[in-house]
Amino acid sequence: MRLTKHHGLGNDFLVLLDLDAQHLVDAELARALCDRRTGVGADGLIHGTAGAGHVDLTMTLFNADGSLAEMSGNGIRCLAQAEALRRDVGELEVEVLTETGVRRVTVAPGGEALTVHASVDMGPAKVIDEAKRSMEIDMGNPHLVVRVDDPWAPGVTDGADPGRNTEFIAPGPEKDAITMRVVERGVGETLACGTGACAAAHAANAWGLVGERVTVHMAGGDAEVVLGDSITLSGPATYVATVEV
Repeated sequence: MRLTKHHGLGNDFLVLLDLDAQHLVDAELARALCDRRTGVGADGLIHGTAGAGHVDLTMTLFNADGSLAEMSGNGIRCLAQAEALRRDVGELEVEVLTETGVRRVTVAPGGEALTVHASVDMGPAKVIDEAKRSMEIDMGNPHLVVRVDDPWAPGVTDGADPGRNTEFIAPGPEKDAITMRVVERGVGETLACGTGACAAAHAANAWGLVGERVTVHMAGGDAEVVLGDSITLSGPATYVATVEV
């Protein structure tokens, strides 16, 4: 089995492009491959199979603990980079079927070797519930966005909800920007989260902290989010290695 490893702002994934669906990919395999001591190590395993009709690929995403995830903004950019590498092209537009519907990804050359710049149409954000300093949002997967004074203060992540991706955010440091720390369902704290960046930007805009074009600062780097009826997420995807298992 040959996989490629990629990361989006430090949120890393193993990608198996298996267009003919010849391999059995399940929770047990995901846990084994994603283990950082006894496996290869990753936040998730992406199984990319052939799409149907106008859809180029179908994405199935397993978290590191083997649970299924509906969507990942960083993961789908990594899948698109893997497909661009398979086709040996520098630019690519693909439609990917996910558990949340079809998502269009545009790949362009990045500023560094082995890195591309990818933009994803992430669909709308749906607010489920809102309190004074928190908001429940559905980005196809569940999120809890919590406004805090300092996302990096000790003990902040103790408030993470194990059943949802939890984003702890504060405005700034510059205009139309937020700083975000994230704990992902089925993974734990990660360096970045694409769907989380979209949820956090939507919440921050609703609270009057930012406009409709938002820079989201995360431990792994910055993502750009453009809000609207459908949210666009842009950021890098970086090829790390090819792995034979």
